[in-house]
Amino acid sequence: MQTRIELLQRMPVFGALRQDTLQFLLEQARVKAVPAGQYFFREKDPADFLYVLETGRVAVIKAWKDGEFELRELGRGDCFGEMALMDFFPRSASVRALADCEAIALGPTDLLRLFERDAEQFALIQMNMGREVSRRLRESDEQLFRARMAEQRAPDFDTETVFRST
Repeated sequence: MQTRIELLQRMPVFGALRQDTLQFLLEQARVKAVPAGQYFFREKDPADFLYVLETGRVAVIKAWKDGEFELRELGRGDCFGEMALMDFFPRSASVRALADCEAIALGPTDLLRLFERDAEQFALIQMNMGREVSRRLRESDEQLFRARMAEQRAPDFDTETVFRST
């Protein structure tokens, strides 16, 4: 349990949460094992859990036209799926295991229990998730800006020069 608490303490989404809060969340959490090549979830699936990767590597993938394009790779200690706990909309991307993975899974019921136990710690995790989503939005804005600038400079611009295909 202590190793998992230390893993969470290093993550922005769980930053400044007390150790007893992290332990409370971990006691409710599930562990999801996903073999290499399989998906944690696919784009447009119903949103259900936030995942914290304990082992392995994953690719975050977006479908476009007839292909899939890798947005980023994540490794041990990275978190994904937090929008599922914020907006309850379908998944905005797919996450595929590049190696055998194990991840801590937290769902909305787990956060509700935290709210009932300690509203201040619940508010803190919500603010942290908002900051993380905002940080990722800024990254996406920058990528979009660069892609659009490249299009304006080169009319025969090919998006595969900006986005890496999987």
